Amino acid sequence: MSCKVGIMGGTFDPIHYGHLLAAEECRRSLKLDRIVFIPTGNPPHKDAGRLTSAEDRYAMTLLATAGVPEFSVSRTEVDRARPSHTVDTLKEFIERGIDSRDLYFITGLDALLSIATWKDYMQIPSLCTIVTATRPGYSLAEVESLPVEIRGKLKLVEIPQFAISSTEIRSRARESRGIRFLVPRLVESYIESCGLYRDVEVPQS
Repeated sequence: MSCKVGIMGGTFDPIHYGHLLAAEECRRSLKLDRIVFIPTGNPPHKDAGRLTSAEDRYAMTLLATAGVPEFSVSRTEVDRARPSHTVDTLKEFIERGIDSRDLYFITGLDALLSIATWKDYMQIPSLCTIVTATRPGYSLAEVESLPVEIRGKLKLVEIPQFAISSTEIRSRARESRGIRFLVPRLVESYIESCGLYRDVEVPQS
């Protein structure tokens, strides 16, 4: 029997309840068997020097998903020496035996609209179904500007409004304003015990 797998990539700096809610809504809506979170290692579109270390981001993602049987975390991009590209990650999962018809790549709408800047982006529709999370009432007019090949393999999943961002969490941690109920308790404890985001400039994400 085939297993439908959702891949959710991101810097996860840090991972928060918004990420988890989006993943769960996509899993339930599309009847996916599992969601694999993939923290980026060396993202080509961001200044890696301003990110929290890949190992810390991977550890926080593990803690956030602990105890959820449908969620797992992969080191695919953390262990990749070269810059991390979506097309390469999708090919790796297919090489491991997952049929492209059972592979779902979950990304945010803002990222999707910049897909033309991704490496070999026109290969992506042949490797997976593309899933993007949308907010209630959000205009999807810009989606019509995407190539027809992309739109043909695109599924939209509406998720509840959840105004949490990693940028805000980093800012609150830096200013000691507290991040309880924005991230899972284990992630909060990890950030506090490791002293993450203290006295550092807060890049946007």
